[in-house]
Amino acid sequence: MRLSRLATSGARLRAALSADFSWFSALLALLAGAAHAASFAWPLAGPVFSVLWIELRHGEPVWCLQWLALALLAGLLENCRPPRGLKSSPANWRLAALWGWLFATAWLAGTFGWTFVALHTYGGLPAVLAVLAVLALSGLLALIYAVVCASYMALAPVNRARAAIIFAAFWLLAELARGRWLTGFGWGAAGYAHVDGPLAAWAPWLGVYGLCFAAAWLAMALAQAVQAGRDRALRRGVLALGTVIGLLALPLLVQHGAAELSTSSGHLGVTLLQGNIPQDEKFETGSGVPLALQWYGEQLQSARTALVIAPETAIPVLPQQLPEAYWEGLQQRFASGQQAALIGVPLGNYKEGYTNSVLGFQPGQTQAWRYDKQHLVPFGEFIPPFFKWFTEMMNIPLGDFNRGAPLQPPFVWQGQRIAANICYEDLFGEELAPQFADAAQAPTVFVNISNLAWFGNSLAMDQHLQIARMRSLEFARPFVLATNTGVSAIVDHRARVVSALPRDTRAVLVGEVEGRNGVTPYARWVARFGLWPFWLLALGLVGLAARRASKNARPSGA
Repeated sequence: MRLSRLATSGARLRAALSADFSWFSALLALLAGAAHAASFAWPLAGPVFSVLWIELRHGEPVWCLQWLALALLAGLLENCRPPRGLKSSPANWRLAALWGWLFATAWLAGTFGWTFVALHTYGGLPAVLAVLAVLALSGLLALIYAVVCASYMALAPVNRARAAIIFAAFWLLAELARGRWLTGFGWGAAGYAHVDGPLAAWAPWLGVYGLCFAAAWLAMALAQAVQAGRDRALRRGVLALGTVIGLLALPLLVQHGAAELSTSSGHLGVTLLQGNIPQDEKFETGSGVPLALQWYGEQLQSARTALVIAPETAIPVLPQQLPEAYWEGLQQRFASGQQAALIGVPLGNYKEGYTNSVLGFQPGQTQAWRYDKQHLVPFGEFIPPFFKWFTEMMNIPLGDFNRGAPLQPPFVWQGQRIAANICYEDLFGEELAPQFADAAQAPTVFVNISNLAWFGNSLAMDQHLQIARMRSLEFARPFVLATNTGVSAIVDHRARVVSALPRDTRAVLVGEVEGRNGVTPYARWVARFGLWPFWLLALGLVGLAARRASKNARPSGA
């Protein structure tokens, strides 16, 4: 009985799609999704070349590619409308859902396909299962975009100038949902491609989700402008194109820039340690552990700047597992003088549980400063309900941590208030914003410590750098990244990479970071309201569209 129902449903779906479905359009949706992934961090290595006056460098964002890729999806959605002159006919929302799902699956799989390395190479999951896991995650998250594309097509008004902003509202809902549900994984959101583009001027005001909204609006407006010639609706096309040009140019008129949204709090010399400890040896007592202890111990002893930073789990064992002389020597090294250190280390015990932490040492302290990671990685740092069987198939150590407190005090040193975050915690700007509720205690410098060796020599490093750069724009703060294999870098408050180490090298970066005071408009309103203004904006616009669609659907005279 169930099989017959499924067969009947499948037949109905094929019938609903067959009228307008084409394999060319399906391929176009997949290619557009792949291009959307590439816009976050250009994947091709080789000589630098320019397209539309944009230099394409490996690992760099390409804002115009994001715009064009999403505009291709918008064009496919517009083709799901009934032909001109048949406005009473319903739009093909099923086909719109399919295009949205294909686009998003290709985009998300292309964006974080590097999770295959963690699952297979280091987690021990069979290659086939690892590929299926990546595709399953991408396809599952893509359902969000399928739903919003179908909903947009069901509610989009005939007036296409109004439809562009409704599409932007739906896209914003999808990005918000992906960034918050299932612990949140907004990696590769559309706004990150614009960290270097003309829309970047909006980041200190609207943040990355505001850029997602603007990028979607521009994409649909471009699609409408391109199709205007075919429909001979010149007026509508000019209006759509004017919207595009206006939104691109408007930031130049209201440009205040990070320099005017913050003031200098002084300079701090920093040393970043990049140990490049092989991931398959990192937690091995006969190889990676002694190598890490020796190299990081030597560098911590020899560093001469005011602050030394070692990456996530630079000390790969619990303090109580270290030789007593090693731990005491580390504490004594920074007990006096004019130097301090931030060191990644796991803490805890079997009875109380473990934390992924940063310890801070400075002269005159009675107890080490401590930061515990609070936004944990599913499967890597905590096991979601009903997935114990999945983690048992992998061989990833330290896979179940306790969460740190949502708001933890900064590390105060030489006039700077240094806020630490670990791994992908810098992906969640809304979770960093509460630290700016009190301007007098707001961080002056962000420090991120990571171990991206789990993902090999992949775009994960470059993508993580772009995420940190977006946070720099949002908060007008410098970002210092200390990683095991790369990218270790110093990013200033204008999101410019001041200096960086080559990836996959054992090296030390000595530089200087300028702390900043002041609170950006984005930090101010998100610290107070969170992301609720975005939710209300998107839901309000969708609600208005639904009301208008319902009104238009009523029979005349009803």
